[in-house]
Amino acid sequence: MDLNKTSRFISLILRHRPDTIGISLDEHGWASVEELLAGISKTQYIDMAMLEKIVATDSKQRYSFNEGKTLIRANQGHSIDVDVELPKKQPPVILYHGTGEKYVISIDEQGLIPRSRLYVHLSGDEATATIVGSRHGRPVVYEVLASQMYHDGYEFFQSHGDMNCSFFAL
Repeated sequence: MDLNKTSRFISLILRHRPDTIGISLDEHGWASVEELLAGISKTQYIDMAMLEKIVATDSKQRYSFNEGKTLIRANQGHSIDVDVELPKKQPPVILYHGTGEKYVISIDEQGLIPRSRLYVHLSGDEATATIVGSRHGRPVVYEVLASQMYHDGYEFFQSHGDMNCSFFAL
């Protein structure tokens, strides 16, 4: 069993397409663990131990369980309208946005916009933004004057449990 492949499938379900396996999310993005496992099990083997391992070892800290491990949700990156209760936070002076070279013209014309996502993802350091950007081809990193934006009225939110300082802006 390829846990990375299963993790990507769970990401698709919990961030974009819960209907893929016939489940629904509540207003905060939570899904029933029992329903998730049953839905995924229609096409591939998964059990609670495997799901717990995926959540615990995911390098991007994509998922959270509730306290009783009866509910699960993706922490960020949704294209569907959910409120994952990210805390508002004053950002540092500078944050970074990593993207692929193919998006530079669009960003230069339109600015940083969430497009199909709920937020614009910003990283706390240039190295992380470069890694994010490399997922989309040759990486380009934008330096964002986050503190100035904050003082101009933009809202910033910090990802749950993210020690690498991922911020999201509206």
